[in-house]
Amino acid sequence: MSALSTRKKLEILADAAKYDASCASSGTTKRDSRDGKGIGSTEGMGICHAYAPDGRCISLLKILLTNSCIFDCHYCINRRSSDVRRARFTAREVVDLTLSFYRRNYIEGLFLSSGIIRSSDYTMEQMVEVARSLREDHDFRGYIHLKTIPDADPELLRQAGLHADRLSINVELPTEPGLKRLAPEKDGRRIEGAMAQMRSQMDDMGDARRKYRHAPRFAPAGQSTQMIVGADAADDRAIIQRASSLYDRHRLRRVYYSAFSPIPSPSSVLPLKRPPLMREHRLYQSDWMMRFYGYSAAEVAAATDRDSGCLPLDIDPKLAWALQHRASFPVDVNHAPREMLLRVPGLGVKAVDRILASRRHRRLRLEDVARLTTSIVKLRPFLIAADWRPVQLADRVDLSAQLRRPAAQLELF
Repeated sequence: MSALSTRKKLEILADAAKYDASCASSGTTKRDSRDGKGIGSTEGMGICHAYAPDGRCISLLKILLTNSCIFDCHYCINRRSSDVRRARFTAREVVDLTLSFYRRNYIEGLFLSSGIIRSSDYTMEQMVEVARSLREDHDFRGYIHLKTIPDADPELLRQAGLHADRLSINVELPTEPGLKRLAPEKDGRRIEGAMAQMRSQMDDMGDARRKYRHAPRFAPAGQSTQMIVGADAADDRAIIQRASSLYDRHRLRRVYYSAFSPIPSPSSVLPLKRPPLMREHRLYQSDWMMRFYGYSAAEVAAATDRDSGCLPLDIDPKLAWALQHRASFPVDVNHAPREMLLRVPGLGVKAVDRILASRRHRRLRLEDVARLTTSIVKLRPFLIAADWRPVQLADRVDLSAQLRRPAAQLELF
């Protein structure tokens, strides 16, 4: 590996990082270098594959410190028994790359993960050194996200939180049996123990900040995690329940879902093909329902198919829930409370807030609601407006079939 050029290492280790989806972020501390003393800045909106308030797409240098690993997780392309080409950066090389890319206006921050070399503590020390050097030696004020190692010493995790904007620990798989089968060297209890420790540190530092103005911040953008979907037998119902549990117990900022992707020279215990990408999309929609629309995990799980335990692929989970709870609809757009309007298929949070603001001044008609959404077709069976009451439509036995979009061939031009 020492013979590889920095460019070749970057090619290998940037490609190896593509399987980690949990690199988007929001809510970090706003910093800039307009005082001329440091380098870099952050925005309080999204990072990497998200958009700032002014419309910019903010990007991160997303790399691994190394793709060598002492673990042999079946689903990981960088596992010990894999025959992929290995490479490794030094901490200094990552620092220099980050600063060089930032000065060329390629990136606005760093997402750093790593395979485990020598030991968990040694690897975590190298990652912390990258963040420390950027912050203290170069006064870097851009965004830093570190993928931490749950087996590492708690003091190393604390130091990581003092330098990084966000920390994340992957739970990898939604169930303990799946983790034992596909990643026997990892322990779900240790993973959640590290999450609990980080939450405790965030709470302690938050209390200190309220009492002392100059108390240090600890991972101001919070912590996140990622689950692989489709590598084991866990259904969507189990994934939804696990995500809800993680949000409640550890106050995670985000749970990311990554559809299992077949890798070169796969283990015999892995499925032969990847799950539909739409399944990953439906899980993200269910996640939004719990975080922004007031649904409990049990309610979202009720939208899954009774036999397979998975969310339907041809309709979104919010519509699936509404079709299974027809007695709750239609709701009056001019009188219903906000929590019920949020459950109407096709109405988003912004649309509901505009409805609440508008109906203070006049009674809303169906055409008024249509201006706030992309399609009124999905809304009509579930809404009552000043000029609309779905008497026959709401009671149709074949309503589900009417609202399912027929398959259509995509066109290139």
